[in-house]
Amino acid sequence: MAKPALILASQSPRRRDILSLTLLPFETLAVETPEELDPLISIEENVTNISLEKAEAALLLLSPEKGKNSIILTADTVVAKGNRIYGKPAGFDSAFDMLKSLQNRSHRVYTGFVLLCGLKTHTECVTTTVEFEPMTDNEIKRYLLSEKPYDKAGAYGIQDPLMACHVRRIEGCYYNVVGLPLSRVCKALKTFL
Repeated sequence: MAKPALILASQSPRRRDILSLTLLPFETLAVETPEELDPLISIEENVTNISLEKAEAALLLLSPEKGKNSIILTADTVVAKGNRIYGKPAGFDSAFDMLKSLQNRSHRVYTGFVLLCGLKTHTECVTTTVEFEPMTDNEIKRYLLSEKPYDKAGAYGIQDPLMACHVRRIEGCYYNVVGLPLSRVCKALKTFL
């Protein structure tokens, strides 16, 4: 029997780049889902629920035959400091406020991911703690104007050149902060392949 095809149901170029590090062949599929957070459940449940919604939406886009013979991978990432959750910023002002509030204190990056193949589903949430060196208002503005990180949770990409200069400490998976906790995904994938 042939190995199932791996499908990354994500529009994120960062997730595509991370998954390519596995050297496994995969295809990508764009899915649109609301990605709304439910204030009544935990952050971990939110990101895994959103990922599951993405996986189920992707499955509906595939033919029944392809759906049965594919492993769908989806993920959702949010940044949180205390009880405040940071998704993608609405624009410059929103991004500036997010980055300003992430200074002088550690924050956590949560990525929920789902693997879906036939009746088998794996859901998991991975958390990484990040702490920045304090950035001045001008450094934040320079970063936002040069990188335009409006498609990133928390308004930053840890891998971006100017942001990399301000990462004081990281505890946990680096790739989780970029958008896909690769080691955990690979471990889970082994049970599907």
